[in-house]
Amino acid sequence: MLIQQTPEWGMGLFAVCQAAVLLALTPLMTGISRQIRARMQSRRGPGILQDYRDLGKLLKRQPVGPEQSGAMFRLMPWVLLSSMLLVAMALPVFTQTSPFGGAGDLITLLYLFALFRFFFSLSGLDSSSTFAGIGASRELTLGILVEPILILGLLVVALIVGSTNIGTISATLSQGWTSPLAIFMAFLACGFAAFIEMGKIPFDVAEAEQELQEGPLTEYSGADFALVKWGIGLKQVVVAEMFLAVFLPFGKAASMTASALLLALVVTVLKLVVVFVLASLVENSLARGRFLLTHRVTWMGFGVAVLAFVFYFTGL
Repeated sequence: MLIQQTPEWGMGLFAVCQAAVLLALTPLMTGISRQIRARMQSRRGPGILQDYRDLGKLLKRQPVGPEQSGAMFRLMPWVLLSSMLLVAMALPVFTQTSPFGGAGDLITLLYLFALFRFFFSLSGLDSSSTFAGIGASRELTLGILVEPILILGLLVVALIVGSTNIGTISATLSQGWTSPLAIFMAFLACGFAAFIEMGKIPFDVAEAEQELQEGPLTEYSGADFALVKWGIGLKQVVVAEMFLAVFLPFGKAASMTASALLLALVVTVLKLVVVFVLASLVENSLARGRFLLTHRVTWMGFGVAVLAFVFYFTGL
């Protein structure tokens, strides 16, 4: 059955299943990152499936929050997880087009990432914790430095394709890069931004709750903490998959048959594993940098994104 002939309710159901698959793969991908980090630091480390066990234990525990916290503190875990699930539904992960085209616009996806960061930071302030407040302010600062790189890089690709729909972009670039130099510069810029958004060194230590991107988690516990950790891990998977869907859109199913979708699932898992392995290798080869000097590094990525924009205007 061709994708174009699939009814809307069928594609909607497929989008929900796609998001569920990415959600289920999230602990596996974060577990691979933790295992690589441990091996490169000459430690045995936890098993690859340890994150599944951690989530299972946390979900059974009662959440406890500060007495001064408000509704934003309790609402944040659900906003984080639901916003990333919506992005996961909109991405062309297994098919050449987006199964949930209504949310498949790049502008919509970037707003969902901004919503994630806004609620994540606001919950840290709502907890009345000093550590969480500092982490929230750092998270917003990092967003100001990183988001323009991602926006400009994706804008260049959208201008070349002539559409901001991520499904259209993925289907067009799967046939070849029409402006190879501009797209390659956008590829480097978006890859740099995706690396930062995945919470990697030297910009973050993902397992340290008082660090840049997990500072607002200081006061979370129990099931709420499990949902937040799952949402942060899902964001890493979604960011990596969005990068792959735009710049490396191969291995997609051209029809809604079981064999084609199974092959697309295998290819998708392999691509995600390669991305997480490469990101972990790069991360653990770098030293932690000072946060106040972060802008000196992110300016390099923004310069590459601007260069991609210049190459687009010059027809390269």
